[in-house]
Amino acid sequence: MTTSARLQPGTPAPSFTLPDQDGNPVSLADYRGKRVVLYFYPAAMTPGCTKQACDFRDNLSDFADAGLSVLGISPDKPEKLKKFVERDSITFPLLSDPDKQVLTEYGAFGEKMMYGKTVTGVIRSTFVIDADGNIEVAQYNVRATGHVAKLRRDLKL
Repeated sequence: MTTSARLQPGTPAPSFTLPDQDGNPVSLADYRGKRVVLYFYPAAMTPGCTKQACDFRDNLSDFADAGLSVLGISPDKPEKLKKFVERDSITFPLLSDPDKQVLTEYGAFGEKMMYGKTVTGVIRSTFVIDADGNIEVAQYNVRATGHVAKLRRDLKL
């Protein structure tokens, strides 16, 4: 399997509706007219993904003050996401994409290097989607640690 096409700034963000940690449907269309930080991560409750989610949680007010909502997407089932939210007091929606359709549409699933080997999996990626539903920022292969700080610098928060 090869990596799906990467999205470029200025292109429309693929629309989606996915269940959140409580099983409620969340659509990108729900956020029309607002800017959204959409990040894709491999697995809830793993060390890197926990660090990244907690960094977003700890900086959520800065994102909110800048008019940005935060959404996280992983292949985890809603039940696991709920445990993650409860364990780490995650204060933004985590969405479940077990069939990896949305991950693939965003180019966040495919071949990647891990410990020197080529594997197929989730490519840790972050997007900023503008109020009109277009990609404003597309970042692939981001690091779990330090990524939120870099994103805040990039967005001048």
